[in-house]
Amino acid sequence: MRVRTLVIGCFSVLTSSLLLARVHPFGDAGLYQRRVGVKSVAEQAGIPPGVRETLAAKCADCHSMQARTPVYGRFAPVSWLMERDIVEAREKLNLSRWDDYSPEERETFRAQILQQTTKGKMPLAQYRLIHWGSRITDTEQEGLLAWAKADQGAGQQTAPSEGDPERGRAVFQSRCIGCHSLERSREGPALGGVFGRKAGSVPGFEYSAPLKSSGIVWDEVSLEKWLTDPDALVPGNNMDFHVPRAQERADLVRFFREGSK
Repeated sequence: MRVRTLVIGCFSVLTSSLLLARVHPFGDAGLYQRRVGVKSVAEQAGIPPGVRETLAAKCADCHSMQARTPVYGRFAPVSWLMERDIVEAREKLNLSRWDDYSPEERETFRAQILQQTTKGKMPLAQYRLIHWGSRITDTEQEGLLAWAKADQGAGQQTAPSEGDPERGRAVFQSRCIGCHSLERSREGPALGGVFGRKAGSVPGFEYSAPLKSSGIVWDEVSLEKWLTDPDALVPGNNMDFHVPRAQERADLVRFFREGSK
């Protein structure tokens, strides 16, 4: 009798959990829908073949439309937590749409991917705990680094005109906002008032030792060098992003200078 009651109880719990998985309190990630006309990560022409393999294996479960759903992911509340993470991840970056992003957006995303994987923040710790082979290897990290450093677009060597603060604001919004804000520190330090400020001096932000001890004061010359190639200016720093277009650098520097007046 006890065994029968236990079996019935377990069956009821599993059935209820399976039915509740069809409820989407954090958003519907479409895990049980067949995707028609959606390109996989491997089909994104704008991603080099080797990098495609890394992203498809280590990132696509959350950051694309081709999420693989394990058996336990079909039962609530696990399904709810999975969908929450996937919905949030796709809002930030959807690799299934890579070829649809603008060159500027791709450049920003490449830098963010490199920064997150270098610091061990991606894939998420809870994902790595369940998927043991999801850690980014040193070889894969080198491939991501080369990809992130690759210049995009033509005309990058054209001599820039005088920087424009409004264009600089637009560049900041499209290129920098993923890691920085003007008012508060995020992945990177707050950049409000950066012009004329000593490098590594925002209170509470954890800078790399080389940058903190560099003695640099941010002005037109140092900001231009930093935005061109952070590693050349301060070897060993944590900045994984650069601005390859000279005009955009000039506009950003002018934006920072005007914002510090």
